[in-house]
Amino acid sequence: MNTYWRKFILLPVLMNLVFSGTLFSQGLSHRLDNTEKQEMPSYLRQIRQYHTSGITQPPAFSARASAEWEEIDHLIVTWTSYTTIIREIVRIAQTETHVIIVCSDSVAVKNNLSSNSVPLTNISYVIAPFNSIWCRDYGPWNIYSNAVDSLSLIDWIYNRPRPKDDTVPAAIERYTGLPMYEMTSFPNDLIHTGGNFMCDGMGTGFSSRLITDENPTKTEAEIDSIMYRYMGINRYILMSTLPYDGIHHIDMHMKLLDEETLLFGEYPQGVADGPAIENNMQYVLNNFNSPFGTPYKIVRIPMPPDAFGDYPDNGGDYRTYANAVFVNKTVILPYYEEQYDTIAKRIWQEALPGYRIEGIDCNSIIPSLGAIHCITKEVASSEPLWIVHQSLRDTYSTSGGYTVNATIMHRSGIAGASVYFRTDTTQPYQSVPMQLQSPPSHQWEATLPAQAGGTTVYYYIGAVSNSGKHQVRPLPAPAGYWHFSILLNTGFVTGIPEVSVANPFPNPASTEFNLHLKPDVPVQTDICITPVTGGEAKTLFSGMLYGERYFQFALDPFCSGTYILTVKSGSQLIRKKLLVVRSEK
Repeated sequence: MNTYWRKFILLPVLMNLVFSGTLFSQGLSHRLDNTEKQEMPSYLRQIRQYHTSGITQPPAFSARASAEWEEIDHLIVTWTSYTTIIREIVRIAQTETHVIIVCSDSVAVKNNLSSNSVPLTNISYVIAPFNSIWCRDYGPWNIYSNAVDSLSLIDWIYNRPRPKDDTVPAAIERYTGLPMYEMTSFPNDLIHTGGNFMCDGMGTGFSSRLITDENPTKTEAEIDSIMYRYMGINRYILMSTLPYDGIHHIDMHMKLLDEETLLFGEYPQGVADGPAIENNMQYVLNNFNSPFGTPYKIVRIPMPPDAFGDYPDNGGDYRTYANAVFVNKTVILPYYEEQYDTIAKRIWQEALPGYRIEGIDCNSIIPSLGAIHCITKEVASSEPLWIVHQSLRDTYSTSGGYTVNATIMHRSGIAGASVYFRTDTTQPYQSVPMQLQSPPSHQWEATLPAQAGGTTVYYYIGAVSNSGKHQVRPLPAPAGYWHFSILLNTGFVTGIPEVSVANPFPNPASTEFNLHLKPDVPVQTDICITPVTGGEAKTLFSGMLYGERYFQFALDPFCSGTYILTVKSGSQLIRKKLLVVRSEK
């Protein structure tokens, strides 16, 4: 839409917001404005007065920063602006964990919640000063000593001159009674922001190069050293900032789903930050493996246009479905419009079977370059039972069984563990005991029985500690699970298997069809369609396939008939039949 007409249409709405006071009730922007940029040097000279209660030296123990999908004891929100969204977060999160609401008036918050039918259960109110809603950025982080022992908090220097926000971690420290380590004193002072950091719980961290821009007096090696000594980050992957993301926080376009799966936002080809996101993704895939030593798996999710059909490169809002938060067995997503929300929810559900996927309308907050992840913060479990497992891949093997390995740890030790599996989701799970391998390695192993070709195996891991704590992985098991298929060699596959290709759907198709591909490794892939009666092949896709991908192809150019889909990946060739039935006009 023409920018002039966009503003003309929005003018009455904006005028109404101004006169009603709504526009100015939304608090400080997520962006760093020009005035704050000028204030930042002076603020940094006074920073120690806002960080007075933490421990300024690095931990004396080996630290492990927890991943966001791990179990949490608390979810933090700040009650100041966009209260409708915060209220819905509380409504959903309180069913999964204890919610801490940082606020100035707990009575007013309780009245708001009660009048909107939100139960006042599983909630605490921390009365503390604050400047803004963006607690992801200024809230504390979580580390464990020796992987699963005592929990501590970590605090950085917030990259905004907002002194009240910068003291919120101290309020959380006082409320929880947890020790807190501060990266605030030379030479360990570090300016950072929570929306620009994610980690996998195994020592790998991700950020944009905003962190090097905001710490110009430190080398990248010095930053790496600080992150390692305080948080156990031994591999810090930095990606380029994006042209149209005004805050340069990675949580606006990517998300870690588990130790080996990265979700990336995807724009139409050549649109907005699409090329830059693609470059970042390829940089990661070309230079780094997952902590298991294998290529990362990729899940793509659309970055939808705004209500006017515009993308950020044409003045549109930076709508994103990556800006979501794990709350134990639930994932809370930002929602915008049903036509896009339903696709996003399906992608999240398929990537994380068994998780409850809940959405909250974020149209009011997304113009400020933030959504659900930006306004929430976790306090990890004080007693984690940590289970790490690389999910099994699809296989052609029908003999010998399937070995399941996992790292399983608890500070009291592990009393026992099992793998629970089934091949029919309507039937109960069976169990296979896991055996501890060469203690003190914390490695447990079991072998699932071999299955016939065409079978899909659904499984999860359960463990109990010596102290009696039970835990499963994935967290929503038995509703949640990992799965792998024993593939059929139908005679249509030649070469070394590199990509599994699901049958096209719907089939028959009339206007469009979908195709799901899952590669074992990054591989050049070509998808073509040819009439079964012969004729010229039409290329539908040609390029590198870096991870799991859902394609949707329009059938406008094709007449009714039977077609052969050919998927060529490396030395592998797969053919699938597709029946096209076009309606007569």
